[in-house]
Amino acid sequence: MAAPPPTPEASTDPYFSARTDPTKEASPKKVDPLDAGDYLPITREEIKEEAKGKNLFNSFAFGLRSVIPPADDLRTKLIDRALVTHGLLSPEQLREIHDVGARMEAMKPTMAAVEHRAARAGEAAVAADREARARLKAQMKAESAERKRIRDEAISQRKATDILFLGRGVSSRLGDRTGDASKLAEAGLPVVSTPAELAAALGISVPKLRWLAFHNEAATRVHYVQFTVPKKSGGTRTLSAPHRSLAEAQGWILREVLAKLPVEPTAHGFVTGRSILTNASPHCRKRLVVNMDLEGFFPSIGFRRVRSVFGRLGYSPAVATILALLCTECPRRSVVYAGETYHVATGPRGLPQGACTSPALSNQVTRRLDRRLGGLASRLGLTYSRYADDLTFSGDEVLEGRVGYLMARVRHLAGDEGFAVNEAKSRVLRRGTAQTVTGLVVNDRPGVRRTEVRRLRAILHRARSEGLAAQNREGHPDFLAWLRGKIAFVAMARPDVGAALRAELESLLVR
Repeated sequence: MAAPPPTPEASTDPYFSARTDPTKEASPKKVDPLDAGDYLPITREEIKEEAKGKNLFNSFAFGLRSVIPPADDLRTKLIDRALVTHGLLSPEQLREIHDVGARMEAMKPTMAAVEHRAARAGEAAVAADREARARLKAQMKAESAERKRIRDEAISQRKATDILFLGRGVSSRLGDRTGDASKLAEAGLPVVSTPAELAAALGISVPKLRWLAFHNEAATRVHYVQFTVPKKSGGTRTLSAPHRSLAEAQGWILREVLAKLPVEPTAHGFVTGRSILTNASPHCRKRLVVNMDLEGFFPSIGFRRVRSVFGRLGYSPAVATILALLCTECPRRSVVYAGETYHVATGPRGLPQGACTSPALSNQVTRRLDRRLGGLASRLGLTYSRYADDLTFSGDEVLEGRVGYLMARVRHLAGDEGFAVNEAKSRVLRRGTAQTVTGLVVNDRPGVRRTEVRRLRAILHRARSEGLAAQNREGHPDFLAWLRGKIAFVAMARPDVGAALRAELESLLVR
């Protein structure tokens, strides 16, 4: 059976084009027309006989699924005859298969060029993509670095000119700069509403103001020096002395703000023109004197109550917060961790004993308590005064039988105002005993205890024969200063007695 001639489509098939010049590319090898002998039926025994003595595995094409073996291969011929014998394929179909194989073989150089170009193009595309990604990454890094630079500059500028955070639990109101300027001006107080304005008023920079006011639960440096002094009643009292920078800021707050605020007439502690003498005088010659004491007075006045004092004056929440932080501190204990000393807070912030602002702030915080206790005393026909944490009530017959009620009401009112009465220091003094108010005896007129005056006279008397230094039996570091202070205390209540003691001391010094 003769093979059909090539069709025009086959001769113009683009797959047969040359890689450079199609006119010079050889045409694919054509399969010979069908030879009847190549496709005659064959048995299994004939296949075995035909294969004897021949190498049927010398063709590279066998075993490759992507290659159709050529028709002139010995093994292929046997397989083709077997396929036709068993009716699996016709000679025409086999001829078409081998024709496709020949075309595929002719296409190999062209496909290799296409694959090569595709591979090169792919590599170029990958390289271009990597380069584009690298440029994009570099651009994004540059943009991120620029944003970080701008942010860092903004943060640095804000830190230099503003305060928005001063520690956990105390910074919630630093963003509110709304104050009452007219109220402040009317009271004669400095008109400031922002941290920068407050820093300028204090004469310090904003970063230094932040450093002074910052709240830390565990700090390596604190702004106070703590020390203890013995109490007359036993035990010790912890005092906190601020360092110079903080002391100067607190001094400004005291002079420019707190000293200009009114206090209740019944408050005598730390008020200009008032003293323990003015506190004791109203209770002279009374039948009964009741002394009560507020426990932990300064530490019990916490940060929020102090902030409220400044807020009521008209200061913005931001300024009130900073002022309250400057005037309060936590009780602390020193611990060592990893070789470094930390001052760890053991309680909430409160008024430190030793800061110049604490007494004036305590008088502001206790104004409502003074009014309520004064009202109670007025209803009962009693006299009331307060010197710091010492509460004193006095009266005549009207107080008899109502002492228990008075003390219970004082405890109740003090509790309402956030204070607690120290029951161990409550005293009820009658005329038959020495009635003392803030260290002065008020049975008749304010004065120092007779035993104290007699002791001073004895010291001065013995000093004439034994010398002044020999009288320092208690080991005071500066005995002369101690003695002058004691005489001044007597002179405050009894000027005549104090003058006599001072004259005797001066006569000893000139000898």
